[in-house]
Amino acid sequence: MFDAVIIGGGISGSAVARELSRYQGHFALLEKENDIGEGTTKANSAIIHAGFDAAEGTLMAKMNVRGNLLTEKLAKDLSFPFKRIGALVVCHEGDDREGLQKLLDRGIANGVEGLRIVEREELKELEPNIADDVVCALYAPTSGIVCPFLMNIALAENAVANGVEVHLQEKVEKIEKTAEGYRLTTSKGVIETRAVINAAGLYADTLHNMVSEHKEEIIARRGEYYLFDKDMGSQARHTIFSLPTKMGKGILITPTVHGNLIAGPTAEDIPDKEDTETTPEGLGKVRKDLSRNITGINTRSIITTFAGLRAHRPQHEFLLGEPEDAPFFFDCLGIESPGLSAAPAVGEYIASLVAEKLQLTKKEDFIETREAIPDPKEMTPEEYNELIRREPAYGNIICRCERVSEGEILAAIHSPIPALTTDAVKRRVRAGMGRCQSGFCLPKVLEILHREFPEKPLSDFCKSGQGSAYILGTVKEELA
Repeated sequence: MFDAVIIGGGISGSAVARELSRYQGHFALLEKENDIGEGTTKANSAIIHAGFDAAEGTLMAKMNVRGNLLTEKLAKDLSFPFKRIGALVVCHEGDDREGLQKLLDRGIANGVEGLRIVEREELKELEPNIADDVVCALYAPTSGIVCPFLMNIALAENAVANGVEVHLQEKVEKIEKTAEGYRLTTSKGVIETRAVINAAGLYADTLHNMVSEHKEEIIARRGEYYLFDKDMGSQARHTIFSLPTKMGKGILITPTVHGNLIAGPTAEDIPDKEDTETTPEGLGKVRKDLSRNITGINTRSIITTFAGLRAHRPQHEFLLGEPEDAPFFFDCLGIESPGLSAAPAVGEYIASLVAEKLQLTKKEDFIETREAIPDPKEMTPEEYNELIRREPAYGNIICRCERVSEGEILAAIHSPIPALTTDAVKRRVRAGMGRCQSGFCLPKVLEILHREFPEKPLSDFCKSGQGSAYILGTVKEELA
């Protein structure tokens, strides 16, 4: 029997797993997909928000501000990229300037440091390409950007290093209360556990409603994005927002930690929790708003479009902790924006609740740090040459756009949570993230995967999961 089982391998579930692994106990994380971070975490704005947007006193506000404070040390300890670049909420001529003042007052009440309103002259110094009719902005210097994939992976891998079992492709189909805790019927069998942490994202309501009479609802809110090549990466120095509406923070533009530029998201409530298709209407809205806040955006530099789904709760507030009628069942429900920013704090908070409830004791040998896969682009020529001398595969470039080596791909494949799909490899080392979007390196990545697992037919290797196989058969088989 497990002491606690976490359902969901996104950023919230992985953060809980990492913090829970500080304690002595038998823990598991279950993920229904074939890699962690396959849901909301893989498709978002990659921003660590300062904390001025959420209403004062809410869990959203508290977790956002605390999570922002925790992220910088976490990034150093777990070796994932994070940059505190600051954010600007801009006000155009004719806009309601009082809206900026309300955000400033709210941010101060939430405990956000360094907030202030900057006028046009200073704003132009901060952001040289700001649009001509922007007259002032709320400046939040503590806002930052992160790689959500690598943050998610780092948290989960550190949890594994500290004894948490990660079960991929194991979907929870039924939850029943027992005298000892809960029985989980999964796609692979039955699991008994003393406690359950529900971090199932878009499906957290389904799991919650299996054990509680106090029903919850999660609505899929789709957001569509453009991703620009690195030649546009310096066009904006900060994350730039318009004044928010009830549907969210609107179309933003921000640099990424990898040197690209991202624009989006839209906000559309949809009935299908699996519908991550982009639409002409959604992308048209993003394109229409591209130059509203910043000048010089070249749409010919767009290298891909994508859509993500946020787990929107009608109350627009996180639900964290035990339902009254389901003790030892802990919800991480309704984790939409600023969910990525809040994740370290959510993990800390939920783990403390579980540890108190189960009377767990802290380990003396907790492993605080994690080493990332070596990245030659971050090395001096001397360091890179030494790495190639030790491991020649690092000298064989597979992805030309992002200059990803065979050595990095092999390290991803054989990492603590192995990358067994091309998307999983891409999220770990960026093979296929560049201008050609896998046009050159995809066959080579597939060859490496097949070479490392020769017992599996090439047709077993896929993009991201069921229904995404690249090879359905061979001509010889069809003719036989």
